[in-house]
Amino acid sequence: MGNVGLLYVGAILFINGCALLGLVRENGAVPLNIFVGLLQVVTPTWLIVSSNGDPDIIFAASGLYLFGFTYLYVAFNTIWGFDGTGLGWFSLFVAIAAVAYAVVSAVRDDWAFAVIWLLWAYLWWLFFELLGRGRAELTAYTGAVAAIEGWTTAAIPAFLLLIGHWDVVPNAVMAVIVAVVSVGGFLLARSRLASRTVPSTPTPAGA
Repeated sequence: MGNVGLLYVGAILFINGCALLGLVRENGAVPLNIFVGLLQVVTPTWLIVSSNGDPDIIFAASGLYLFGFTYLYVAFNTIWGFDGTGLGWFSLFVAIAAVAYAVVSAVRDDWAFAVIWLLWAYLWWLFFELLGRGRAELTAYTGAVAAIEGWTTAAIPAFLLLIGHWDVVPNAVMAVIVAVVSVGGFLLARSRLASRTVPSTPTPAGA
């Protein structure tokens, strides 16, 4: 994935996460979904057209469409009020595809992006559960995961890649760092969200 595009994937994951958490209201996330969605559709199309048939370039570009179509789908659903189940089942397709991209990254010894692709697969699976299966109780948690991944799997890696510091740490070590920080964030978010929804125990009379 292009480093600039990855940076803005981080931005939209964070914004969409905030929307699910109720911090961005109504259609406030639509413009950035359109901007990033178009970026992630136009960029891979140009890369493929100019690749001269190079299979590595075409394969790398193909993954960008998963992001672009997702963000445009989110924008269109919000604007026109389409039923969310279509996006939910598309998210299942993307989650499975992301696992395949993770396997390819691992085979190519890019362990950090193998972990990142698996984390993206987990997020898209949550969107499937939320939208495809109607599990509304996952709304806030899915938002928290999206917001966290916006930083840990996209914005921070993109920034390190852009300034040439991604390889300062060995790739396998970076994979562990990304996994630990991300999963730690998920667990913390789940704990905090659970504490908000569990009612307090009534104080016994006379206590």
